[in-house]
Amino acid sequence: MSEEHSIAAYWSDGMDEAGLADWARRLRARLPAKEISLGLVFMSPKFFPHAAQVLEILRLHAQIPLLVGCSGGGLVANAEELESAGGLVLALYYLPGAKLKAVRFTQDQVMSAEGESFWPVETGVTKENVNGWLAFIDPFHLDGEKWLRSWNENYSAVPVYGGMASGNFPEPLTQLYLDGEVFEDGGVALAVGGDVALTGVISQGCTPIGEAWTLTRVQQNFIQHIGNRPAYAVLSETVQQLSAEDQRKVQGNLHIGLVVNEYLEDFHRGDFLVRNLIGGDPNSGVLQVGALPRMGQTIQFQRRDAAAASEDLSELLTRARKSLAGTEIYGGCLFCCNGRGKNLFGRTSHDAKLLQAHFGPTGIAGFFCNGEIGPVGEKNFLHGFTASIALFVKK
Repeated sequence: MSEEHSIAAYWSDGMDEAGLADWARRLRARLPAKEISLGLVFMSPKFFPHAAQVLEILRLHAQIPLLVGCSGGGLVANAEELESAGGLVLALYYLPGAKLKAVRFTQDQVMSAEGESFWPVETGVTKENVNGWLAFIDPFHLDGEKWLRSWNENYSAVPVYGGMASGNFPEPLTQLYLDGEVFEDGGVALAVGGDVALTGVISQGCTPIGEAWTLTRVQQNFIQHIGNRPAYAVLSETVQQLSAEDQRKVQGNLHIGLVVNEYLEDFHRGDFLVRNLIGGDPNSGVLQVGALPRMGQTIQFQRRDAAAASEDLSELLTRARKSLAGTEIYGGCLFCCNGRGKNLFGRTSHDAKLLQAHFGPTGIAGFFCNGEIGPVGEKNFLHGFTASIALFVKK
């Protein structure tokens, strides 16, 4: 890990043009011998009226050739999560040999997206020229699920990390940033290619319970039979076999994990796409889930709470650190669900501190999202209650 490849800092002093310019210059000076490849910026809604001006100040005084980001109601800077932030976070990255291209897209394009060559033509980025994407989406004016389905089709097996922008609720307004421009709809995506790749961790905040099962009768989002038995009965039996303490923990915290890649010999944490268990009927034996599972798919019930979320992130970060041993890491990003942080863990900076403990010290920037983007297996999904972590690494 080389700290000098990235640096991030938090500005808390509001709109002060001279002060912000001096802060940006000083931040840039902390990477003196390096050529900046990329800047990521995340701003609180307080800056909405001044966003375009802020972007120009940062680009000029921190000497940033490519600047992308979005608004966030909470921000992340290094090991700190600033959940009710009134400021902005700027991270500067030196990514040797990277080929970077940022693109803006709209809901009209998403509605028109058909076929496997639509997005490469629209963006000018072919599948062969991209190792990974960072994406920031406005949740109010773009259909994120539809966008991601077409993106997966066009850039299959290319990871996408990022999140849905957050802002000043209940007003349905967020901002997306691309160089000096501010957008209030659509999406902004950064293609990372050349000698730099994106890898990471998607921690969905759950721990598996019971055993893995096969779905044997499914209709849309209703699971009727699991292992040729009524689905509700299998769930009930799974819970009854837990200890009294674990039974208490699963109350109100039950979810379902759907295996994405059935070709694995064994299924472990991180192999499941976690979705909500909406309800169940003991009479009909049917479970309703927040997904469209398929017959023959492997599932495992999951528990989500603070302890499970902490255990999940710790284990996945440990595994990622082992797999990246000897790989140069240039910096990273952390995109947290609005439902994590102090709300979930009872203390601030849980995710950011764990990330720095495993991969620091390095520059980390991010924000609290309205939905997180990240891969499970070789497919990208929109998540909830998730920490999506992206690392810039030497390819």
